[in-house]
Formats: sequence, structure tokens, C-alpha cells
Amino acid sequence: MTTSPIICDCDPGHDDAISLILALSTHALDVKAVTTSAGNQTPDKTLNNALRILTLLQRSDIPVAGGAIKPIARELIIADNVHGESGLDGPALPDPGFDPLQISAVELMAQTLTESETPVILNPTGPLTNIALLLATYPELHEKIEQIVLMGGAAGVGNWTPAAEFNIYVDPEAADIVFKSGIPIVMCGLDVTHEAYIVDEDIARVRAIDNPIAQCVADLLDFFMIYHRDPKWGFKGAPLHDPCTIAYLLKPELFTAQECWVGIETKGEHTQGMTVVDRYQLTGKQPNAKVLFDIDRQGFVDLLVTSLTAYNHL
Repeated sequence: MTTSPIICDCDPGHDDAISLILALSTHALDVKAVTTSAGNQTPDKTLNNALRILTLLQRSDIPVAGGAIKPIARELIIADNVHGESGLDGPALPDPGFDPLQISAVELMAQTLTESETPVILNPTGPLTNIALLLATYPELHEKIEQIVLMGGAAGVGNWTPAAEFNIYVDPEAADIVFKSGIPIVMCGLDVTHEAYIVDEDIARVRAIDNPIAQCVADLLDFFMIYHRDPKWGFKGAPLHDPCTIAYLLKPELFTAQECWVGIETKGEHTQGMTVVDRYQLTGKQPNAKVLFDIDRQGFVDLLVTSLTAYNHL
């Protein structure tokens, strides 16, 4: 099996935590580093949560570094109404069993890219601040990036404003830098992630797996469901946004994709943070992203269950 090196840049967050667990369940991906951004909670909490998840997984060998404490040009917005006071409310997680490196996320990513013999996948599942700073600070390392597989944006409606998805809205200037970089991008936006939802029967399947990692994921999903049961959203279950990025890397055949030009709105009065997705080539601009639009939901759930079963040896 070919193993792809990957850096996970995240803001845990329930779905970020599950995405990390999914990435570390397989030999197909070699997680070289975990970096954190503010977003789902404050920067100190998201960093602590990444360390807690890696401690649960017994992966203190993976270097971790905290990233930018605020967006490039804006004040920080967090989603504590979704993820709770800790950012990972629900399960009983261990305290961190190791410390983060005393360097920044950007420095760790640059070091990892420099040392890698093969191009590395960047996997941001929060605001794109760290990735934009990396690209701007180390242009000579662009060629060491295989692709950027991100969770963010939408071709349709937003989830934080009528037009904007949360991750892009938090730092649209950073997203603008990333989408203009020329590096291959796979965009897992709300169009696909809202179809990657989990229902009570799926949580029961996860809870039936007899290992502590699966039990933690079941508890994460139970808490995550609370917010998504609000009838105003009209959801059939809880969308697992961030794990779609790892599912795409492991089983791209589960997804429907289209090459599109994507622009980031940074100035609109009502549309700041909007990802303008040109599905019909109306702008005449060359595509700069592979945008995912649909998913085999049952195949996605099956992949999650199979991946969690891989932890039975822990």
C-alpha cells in the first residue's frame, strides 16, 4: 500500500477530532504533524484538544504546534455554541500526556515539508490562517505540497451567514491567499458535508465497537447531535464535515466532484466569506479547485465504522 505523508491543520472541534482519528486509523496516511488554529474554540483550547486526542490514541510521537491566535486581518470568531465550553464537550478525554513544540504551526509545517522526501498533503479543517501564512512566508516550499484537501466553503448557502461557511468566514483573507496559490485544492464544502450526516442508528453501530476510541467517538457524536437536532436546520442527522476530507483521501470513489474556479469574497456587505463557485464556467476563469458535491453516505458511514474497528488492538 502506498503511504501518503500528510499534515493535519485543525481546530478541534468534534468533527476535527473524528477526522484526526480517521486519519490515524490507517497506514494509507502518514500523519507527519498536527497543527492547530483558533476557530471552533479559542487557540489554547484547540491546541489542548489536539493533544488530548493524540494522547487518547497513544500517538505522542506526532509533533504538535499551535498556530495563529487570530485571523490575518480580523478579530477571532469561535463556534462555542456548537462545540461547548471545552471545544470537545461530551466524552471523558485524558489530559495531554505530552507537550506541544515551542515553535509555531507555520514553522512546524515548513520544517516538515523541507524534511519530506516526497510532496506532502496539507489537510486544513479549520480557518485557513496557518496555511495562508505558510504559503506567504515560504513560497519556495510550494512545490513540496502535493495538494490541499480542505473543509470549507459552499457552492450553495452558508452555515454561519446566509452566504458563508464558518471556516472561510472566520478568515476570508487567508482563504483568498490559499485559493489563489496555484496549488491543487480539493474543497469539501457544505454541499457534500451536509450529505455526510450521522443518525442515531449510525451512532449505535459505532458504540457497538468494543474499543475506547470508538466509545469516545460515540460520545462525541451524541453531543454533536444536540446542536444539529434544532429543527431550524432541517438536518436528517449531524453532518460530519471534517472527516469528509480524510474519507476523500481514502476512498475518492465515494464522492462526486467537479473542477471549478472558486473565488473568495472579502469585501461584500452581505457576502463576506462566501466561496463563489463557478460551476458553469460563466467567468471564463480556469478551475482552481476540485469541488466535492455529493457522497455515498452509507459508504462513508461504513468507512468510519471500519476505521474505528482498526483500533481494537489498542
